[in-house]
Amino acid sequence: MITLLLAEDQTMFRGAMAALLDLEPDLEVVVQLGRGDEVVGAAEAFEPDVALLDIEMPGIDGLEAARLLRKRVPTTKVMILTTFGRPGYLHAAISAGVAGFLIKDAPVTELAVAIRKVAAGQRVVDPGLALAALSEGASPLTPRETEILAASRGHGTIAEMARGLHLSPGTVRNHLSAAIQKLGARTRAEAVETAEAKGWLPKPS
Repeated sequence: MITLLLAEDQTMFRGAMAALLDLEPDLEVVVQLGRGDEVVGAAEAFEPDVALLDIEMPGIDGLEAARLLRKRVPTTKVMILTTFGRPGYLHAAISAGVAGFLIKDAPVTELAVAIRKVAAGQRVVDPGLALAALSEGASPLTPRETEILAASRGHGTIAEMARGLHLSPGTVRNHLSAAIQKLGARTRAEAVETAEAKGWLPKPS
């Protein structure tokens, strides 16, 4: 029997998925959660074979939960199930040690097959997303440019952003300018929109 942890903040979707997975003779959902910051504690308590995580959840997102699971409960394999089929998220998930990445609209039979493969030590990735990720490539932004571009979502001034990030205004301006140029954008708002669409920015907390 392959035991599963299911973390998904949409209650109806989580319940329906758990019910469908439990119909499979070799799969059992042993714990259901609605928050990302509950994942590690539950995994330590139940020691599931596979954790199925959404990306967007209260507390911490699924990618951060996956990184923590890799350190704290390395015997639990992690799969991401998301509506956000963005290449940047796939790159981030692989870096976090995720073994599976599927879009939520995949049929349950396909999901069950993927779970069995992941439990057996294989990696499973949605083929369309894998192709998009290969053609798109990794983010061209440095970690600092990513941090500053994400901070610019609040539409604050350069001085306000600099205070919040504990950097000089000149440093913020230079990194922001570099990020805008790398993304081929005309404004910082356009740069943010482009980076978010590709999954290159962390989700807003």
